[in-house]
Amino acid sequence: MRSIAVCRSASLASLIVLAVLLGTARDAIAQAQAPASRPDFFFGRPDGSVAVRGGWVFARAGSDLFDFVERQLTVDKNDFNSATFASDVGIALSSRADAVIGVDFSRASVASEYRDFVDNERLPIEQTTSLKELNLTGSIRFALAPRGREISQLAWVPGSVVPYVGAGGGMLWYQFRQSGDFVDALDLSVFPETFTAEGWTPSAHVLAGVDVKVYRRLYLTLDGRYIWAAGELGRDFDNFDPIDLAGFRFGAGINLVF
Repeated sequence: MRSIAVCRSASLASLIVLAVLLGTARDAIAQAQAPASRPDFFFGRPDGSVAVRGGWVFARAGSDLFDFVERQLTVDKNDFNSATFASDVGIALSSRADAVIGVDFSRASVASEYRDFVDNERLPIEQTTSLKELNLTGSIRFALAPRGREISQLAWVPGSVVPYVGAGGGMLWYQFRQSGDFVDALDLSVFPETFTAEGWTPSAHVLAGVDVKVYRRLYLTLDGRYIWAAGELGRDFDNFDPIDLAGFRFGAGINLVF
């Protein structure tokens, strides 16, 4: 009887030891598989950033060419509002100032017809009007709040919300094109044609926005800027003033600091 009791005690002890060993092994495996937590700070202030954003262009369309097109065709100035895609690369100049090189592209296209004329079969006289813009810019951007704080010689903690303002200039490529059927002002005949004006022109802008941290080096960016520019129209649009390319642009995207 005593030997049976001893065996039972040994078996129980073995089970306890085995359970402890299994628990210890499980904890060790879990710790080995768990990703190491990364500290929420940088080893020094960031040197620059890369941003991409999409947005919307609100074209001013203030020149006489837009007035003429709106008067003759079923086109409204708001039809030249369009989506835009932009990208920026920033280089830190100081704790709050950046030099930024950027590019943005937009394209508006609207189908239309004459308001007051139809052809000899009483069908609409139709055409398509488009405006493309590619703006290459350089800016100085200044943070209105600290972009982070140093907690030691090697640790820099990024700020959560960083508003900014800036200004700059650049070169803007534009293309204004009308293609379709048109009415001759002299004899009212209808003819097919494509009219194009394109070229490069200087631009200037002011900007303001905010960066909101969403994860370590990644920020949500909200950016608004007003651009001034005007371009010559050339022979196809003779006797018109330079085309007004000014307008407000609002965008949202992501900004990665490095």
